[in-house]
Amino acid sequence: SGLCGCCWALRPRYKRLVDNIFPEDPEDGLVKANMEKLTFFALSAPEKLDRIAAYLSERLTRELNRHRYGYVCIALEALEQLLLACHCQSINLLVESFLSTLRLLLEADRPQLHILATNSFVKFANIEEDTPSYHRSYDFFVSRFSEMCHSDHEDTDVQNKIRVSGIRGLQGVVRKTVDDELQVNIWEPRHMEQIVPALLVNLQEHTHTSSESPAEQTEVCFRELLGRAAYGHINNAIRPVLMHLDTHGLWEGRSFAVQCFQIIMYSIQSQHSHLVIQQLLGHLDANSRSPASVRAGIVEVLSGAAVIEATGSVGPTVLEVFNTLLRQLRQSVDYELTGYYDNAGKLKTSSTEEKTLQDAVIKTIGSFANRLPVYQRSEVMLFIMGKIPVPGIYPALGSPNGGFEGSRMIQVMLLKSLLQVSLSSNLLTALPSSFLEPLLSFTLMEDPDIRLLVLSILTSLIDRHRNSLCRFSIRRNVHLMCVSVQHAQRLYRHVYLACREESSGRSHYQALFTLLAVLSVELANEEVVVDLIRLVLALQELALSNQECLSVFNRCGVHAVCAAFFNLLSQLNLPPPLHLHVTQVIERRQKDAPHLLPEDALSDKPRLPGQLKVEEVLLFVPSKICEALTGSSYSAHAERLNTAYTPQLTGTHTLSRSTHCVSAD
Repeated sequence: SGLCGCCWALRPRYKRLVDNIFPEDPEDGLVKANMEKLTFFALSAPEKLDRIAAYLSERLTRELNRHRYGYVCIALEALEQLLLACHCQSINLLVESFLSTLRLLLEADRPQLHILATNSFVKFANIEEDTPSYHRSYDFFVSRFSEMCHSDHEDTDVQNKIRVSGIRGLQGVVRKTVDDELQVNIWEPRHMEQIVPALLVNLQEHTHTSSESPAEQTEVCFRELLGRAAYGHINNAIRPVLMHLDTHGLWEGRSFAVQCFQIIMYSIQSQHSHLVIQQLLGHLDANSRSPASVRAGIVEVLSGAAVIEATGSVGPTVLEVFNTLLRQLRQSVDYELTGYYDNAGKLKTSSTEEKTLQDAVIKTIGSFANRLPVYQRSEVMLFIMGKIPVPGIYPALGSPNGGFEGSRMIQVMLLKSLLQVSLSSNLLTALPSSFLEPLLSFTLMEDPDIRLLVLSILTSLIDRHRNSLCRFSIRRNVHLMCVSVQHAQRLYRHVYLACREESSGRSHYQALFTLLAVLSVELANEEVVVDLIRLVLALQELALSNQECLSVFNRCGVHAVCAAFFNLLSQLNLPPPLHLHVTQVIERRQKDAPHLLPEDALSDKPRLPGQLKVEEVLLFVPSKICEALTGSSYSAHAERLNTAYTPQLTGTHTLSRSTHCVSAD
């Protein structure tokens, strides 16, 4: 052995070939001609590949210990070229030496060597191997590359380079292992809990300044990781994201959490998106005792995820989604009333914070509803209605501990949720009477907020063509649209009863007109038009009656609704004499009684008389309207105008005002 060590010519050929690739001056780089000879020898004698690799690794280690980094680079380049050239069964022996060498470089204390080793690993990761690889471990590389992603080097440029290298290294590990069943399972929690936080830290702390910025590289890597996740891997990939956002308090900022889940939802396979929704819902439940800002942040993320989610992929968990969100509303009402978000009464919350959360939940309910087909939206509306305490019909289901006020707040919150679902599309014809009757009973509530919500819901359910977007005023050129609906008579009764409410304000009269207008446009056939005329004439009589305890404002509001309705109706291709009569009344009001028109009576600062006296010339006259319709297509129904409209009251319409909310059990 001593002789072989002293006499170079007696050394094994593979060692001589390896030695020949190193120049006298490392600045000259790898001797390419000799490298070609070494490669040819390795391909001709693959059984020597493991020895070649071992000797190259030995040379690299020796040069590294001597701090001769130029030769280190040359040795590593030689290993890379051999890897690219050799796709034979012996490549596994070469790979083991190669990975051992990279581990050595990554353990050194020079950032340049870390970057060098990472670049080499990325090249290796892009090689498609022809032979199976057994017992190969990448645990060290996952750990080391993740650590590099957290680099806090004092030099910012060096820090960024190290972090980018770490991110690219993790990307290489994913590429090398994710599709190979013989490799380490990169989706195991122990690996995901290192990889995901390492990526999120860089996504959070850096901006997209260039293609080489940590944030840019991170997003590319994160998207690739998620895009490769199969059904069984989604939860393991998402859980560390939730943990990271919890640990660093990133739900409250919202923007970063929303950004994360936008990347997630757009990157995963669309059929798996419901798994992300389930994870978020579970996390929301787990944070029921967290501050309102945290809960609102999670709900905001849910809302954004719902918009991106593939249509119909909520699947069998539809009611679970809405049940969770409604449960959050109820809990929030409890917290708002008590002022604390824990059972011990130590952690304070404010009404403002809880209302912000409630608004976010209601918005999210609408986001989910928009992704559902009509039949599922109908089921959701029935489900929500079943949760609302309705006097005399439904008990207070799971009412909070806030008693009377708590039940009222729950009613408002759930009706707002119902409104969000109803905005999706026309649903009234798909809903049974068991839904409509409880809903209409809310028009009798003493609480004006509840009545206004119900009017908005009814309008939304009927308004297929979004005609309600028009302003409450005297408008022209409205086109006829004919649709039929089952529940018109019930609606008429409740419109009449709603106009008898003393606590109605400007918004209520605007909502009442909008509902009448939508009924006119959406259900415009001869019979419906005559029924609506009878109803509005009855409202006019209601405003004139001394038996009703209505204020001057209320009476002017009802007269304004009647005027706006008749003006709209006169333009729906009705006989010209009707249009003439309506125009004459409106012009006379504009001249002598502007307080009977919506522009004045329902303005921000209405100018109302002290006592209301309405001359006959200012009224819409039933006999003139009947005469105007005679001789037209409305003739068959016009005689009914001679019979005054009287609503038939049922049990639900005569509820005592003292039961307008159900007390908590």
